[in-house]
Amino acid sequence: MSSKLCKVIIPVAGLGTRLLPISKAIPKEMVPVVDRPLIQHVVEEALAAGLNEIILVTRSGKSAVEDHFDGHYELEAELEKKGKKALLETLKAIAPPELKITSVRQDRALGLGHAIHCAAYLVQPDEPFAVILPDVLVKPRVDSEEVDLKAMVEAFNGKQAAQIMVEEVPLERVDQYGIVDCKGAELAAGESTAITSLVEKPKPEEAPSRFSVIGRYILPGSIMPVLGRTQPGAGNEIQLTDAIAELITQGQAVEAWRMQGRTFDCGHIQGWLQANQTLGQEAGFLS
Repeated sequence: MSSKLCKVIIPVAGLGTRLLPISKAIPKEMVPVVDRPLIQHVVEEALAAGLNEIILVTRSGKSAVEDHFDGHYELEAELEKKGKKALLETLKAIAPPELKITSVRQDRALGLGHAIHCAAYLVQPDEPFAVILPDVLVKPRVDSEEVDLKAMVEAFNGKQAAQIMVEEVPLERVDQYGIVDCKGAELAAGESTAITSLVEKPKPEEAPSRFSVIGRYILPGSIMPVLGRTQPGAGNEIQLTDAIAELITQGQAVEAWRMQGRTFDCGHIQGWLQANQTLGQEAGFLS
């Protein structure tokens, strides 16, 4: 029997070039979205899905990401002294007692697959784990409290098949994403179906579907040795999608799980501004 799903790998070693000049002096993961940094949004998402062991794949110059989840005794004592209990509780909620954070280093920028493999020694061969890409926020719709990642974890627990979160994108944008092939199967929101192959950034005329991978994965520990031998692919980088494709050829069950909520691509200026405007209005910070 496989180990319990409780770990999530979050790659934070990227340079954040699409957010320049904002990200020149601060990690892109620390750029605020409304009232908290991007990294806090995705860690809260992980906790809401029952994933409390966070593995940050980081590099030099990213210490602020780790520092954000450390205690700050002097600040907490000052807030306590001044009776600012609401602020104190907000500060303590950043790192609740159940949260466990470990950091590993990615010494070279060789792609997402390489970043995930940097954490291989922290994952047992029979241990499933999740991957969250922090550039993309996944939020419930206004009329719902459904956490997509939590529902996807439940799908994994029920089927014991790897799950990859997808959303439908316009045909003219498929060359910007990893695209899944489900052999034309119908895929309703909140459901999953078998993937037969994945293609990284295909030409529109060659795309097997319009379902794009959006940066949420639940994978078996057995993918780690596959990543270790995966050769550079698209962009001359070690692609996670290539390793997942090999799992499929080995006969391992991999499914596409269609999300129900909304995505905000905060890895570029336009998406980041949209997230702040939309979520800021919904939170009551903007009129």
